[in-house]
Amino acid sequence: MKRLLKLAIRVFLLLAALLFAYLAVTFVQVWMASRRDEAREVQAIVVFGAAQYNGRPSSVLKARLDHAAALFHQGYSPVVVVTGGRQPGDRFTEATASADYLHTKGVPDGDILREVSGHSSWQSLASAAAFLKARHITHVLLVSDPFHSLRITAMASELGLDGHASPTRTSPIGGFTGAYYMGRETVAVAVGRIVGFRREAGVKKVVSRVRAASAAG
Repeated sequence: MKRLLKLAIRVFLLLAALLFAYLAVTFVQVWMASRRDEAREVQAIVVFGAAQYNGRPSSVLKARLDHAAALFHQGYSPVVVVTGGRQPGDRFTEATASADYLHTKGVPDGDILREVSGHSSWQSLASAAAFLKARHITHVLLVSDPFHSLRITAMASELGLDGHASPTRTSPIGGFTGAYYMGRETVAVAVGRIVGFRREAGVKKVVSRVRAASAAG
């Protein structure tokens, strides 16, 4: 019995060590990806949505849009895709608020495509990928916050897109909040690589529902 217990402890410690090593390596990869800018000429620039307030982009979303507008005007792509649906109680979708803001930055409406149904990064990118591939567009730049870079490029690959991350450098997210998001992305990438990012997004959705139900109770 003691031998079995010792063996079980050793197996547990070995698995814990392997898990820690896997997460540590993934964290380093997330951090390194956040430092890179892979801007290049592409067929479309895809901007990931964030909060908007009555049609006005939040500071986080504005930073992403400013960077996307700069890439557009520098000639990296003739098309900008804005993403994000309407949250409960909102009058505007994130994509609509984003498009309206890009107009003020000199991006013509005819050069903007809208994805208006997504409520998560995966949903938005999957929906955008569907209409982009229907237009024979697969080579894209992905614009979001730096901590997001590794996961969104991995999601793009899973969706059949040739995606390269060009993160904004003016995001207000930093300090302890930025460290929290780096940790969260590490877990999301670690899980997504094992089960697939479509399933990882599904798990996250279920967890969010459970938390909402617990808070309501």
